[in-house]
Formats: sequence, structure tokens, C-alpha cells
Amino acid sequence: MLHEYKTIENSVENILLKEKGSKFIGFAFPVNNENELKNALEKIRSEHPKATHHCYAFRMGINGENYRANDDGEPSGSAGLPIYNQLLANEITNVLVISVRYYGGTKLGVSGLVKAYKESAKITLEEANIIIKELEAEIEIQFNFNQQNLIFTLLSKFDAKVLNFDADENCILTASLKTAHKENISDKLSEMQYISFKFKD
Repeated sequence: MLHEYKTIENSVENILLKEKGSKFIGFAFPVNNENELKNALEKIRSEHPKATHHCYAFRMGINGENYRANDDGEPSGSAGLPIYNQLLANEITNVLVISVRYYGGTKLGVSGLVKAYKESAKITLEEANIIIKELEAEIEIQFNFNQQNLIFTLLSKFDAKVLNFDADENCILTASLKTAHKENISDKLSEMQYISFKFKD
């Protein structure tokens, strides 16, 4: 099972490419869900309302299983796909790349467009810092108040981050940890008494 993936550290904006009078402006954003994706697209559309096209492609999910390539009115396959192929070439996921085009009066033809959008995505991603991220899982643990030390010791052993802790007679704690540790921590918790736990999807 995969426990890590490659993505970009921060967003990259306004990478300019000129081709026969047309301007292509490249953007790349790290995105983790549909919401972040929508916000990034809306941001660029509002910053460039007069652009001729806002073409983009994204990949999300550990294996890039959630993806889309959008030509936004350019000839089919001439914009979104060349951008998407750059995401594949860099083996990155959870990334959105947008190429905003201002038409300059000279038609580029399909092969010219493919080349320009590919180049725009390529130089934009060259500016990005590609990092390896480890997948994380959230766990919820319920235990008795007098078992806190035990639980906290165990969590720190697995480098888990406590996200939420309700200290009561019956404590409920939520923590995130690397998915690589899921099995080991499950084994340890299963051996303890008066403790219940579940992983959140």
C-alpha cells in the first residue's frame, strides 16, 4: 500500500509565456478537496475576467484517481490534456494547474495550442517546489480518565498529533497519524482494556 505521494509545497502564480501575440499565464495550486479546487478556479477567473480561456487540469487522490482536463472552449484535447500530461510527467497529485490565455490575434492551430499549453504547464511546474507528503489517518479513541498517560505515551511513540481532546470521566480524543502506523497502533490499542477506537475515513 502507498503511504506517501508527491505534490507541490506552495502555489505558483503568474508564470508568463508568450506565443505569437497570445499570452499564457500559468498557475499551480496544491489542492486537497473539491472545495479548495473550486476556490482556486474562482480566484483565477475573478482575477482574469477578460481572458479568452481558462484551461486547467488537476489530479487528486493518492493514485491521482480523481482527475479532469478542461479545454474551456479551445479545440478538444488541445489544452486540458497537455496540461494534465505535465502533472503525470512530474508524478504529482493533489495539484491543479491553470493556464489563462489572452488571445493575441494570431491563430496557433491545434498543434500550436498543444505545444503552448504544454509549455505553459511545464514552466509553471518548474517553479514549484515538489515535496513528498506522507498520508495521514485520523483516529478517535475513547478511554477512561485514569488511562490518559497510557494513551498519550502511545500516541507520542507513533508521532501522532492530538487534534481534539475531551477530558471527562470518559475521555474522547482525536489524533492524526501517518497511515503507515495504522496497523501497529491498532494492535497496541486492541491489547488494552476499556478502550475503544475507530479510524475516520
